[in-house]
Amino acid sequence: MLRLEDIPMFSTLTQSSLKDLYNQTHIKNYAKDSIVFYEGDESTYLHILLEGSVKMYKTTPKGTQVQINRLGAPDLIAEYACFENQPFPATCEFVTKGVMGLLPFDVIFKHLGNPNFSLEIIKSLTGKVSLLSALVHKETVLSSEAKVADLMLQKLSLFHRLKNNELASILNLTPETFSRILTKLKKEGIITVENQQIVILNEDALYIIVDTNTMKDCTNCIASFKESIGYKG
Repeated sequence: MLRLEDIPMFSTLTQSSLKDLYNQTHIKNYAKDSIVFYEGDESTYLHILLEGSVKMYKTTPKGTQVQINRLGAPDLIAEYACFENQPFPATCEFVTKGVMGLLPFDVIFKHLGNPNFSLEIIKSLTGKVSLLSALVHKETVLSSEAKVADLMLQKLSLFHRLKNNELASILNLTPETFSRILTKLKKEGIITVENQQIVILNEDALYIIVDTNTMKDCTNCIASFKESIGYKG
């Protein structure tokens, strides 16, 4: 399990400050699939992910989960809600077993005079803003096919570690839609499966799917794309 000083936010604090934080932090162990907090819950604690991975999601009126992000240790969870004294905007659930440190937020205020400490909090907050911006783009602009292609280009390792239903959940797709897209990608010769792992055969085709937001006639998409831009090579 990570220690507080292993996290950039706390690494610049003095030993006396760290000792104060240790004494105030409540350590909780969680089993896989345990809920840390629900959307709408209130808390006066900063949640510090010390071990394991969690997913953050919102729930639609029909009960469908819209996954916002997956976070792995070390990370801060929902710090914005604590700073603004607002209810949690999403549900946090462990996808592995793990450990969470709960640090009373009034203790955090005592150390905001340390510029490095404050800078790490700002960096964490701006990082979450960037993630939210990427989520909005993905959910409002990208087609289902483009979502899968983009994830392959950005994080192919996830396809080697997670099951198809987990990948579908990350992309907010049904398992059936996700499976259909994989089948089409294999049929078009864009990917293949070797030793139960996906291998990209045509990376350019994936980029074109993301850029054009479509997967029509991908067998000849490279030639068509070159023709459209007047490429003579």
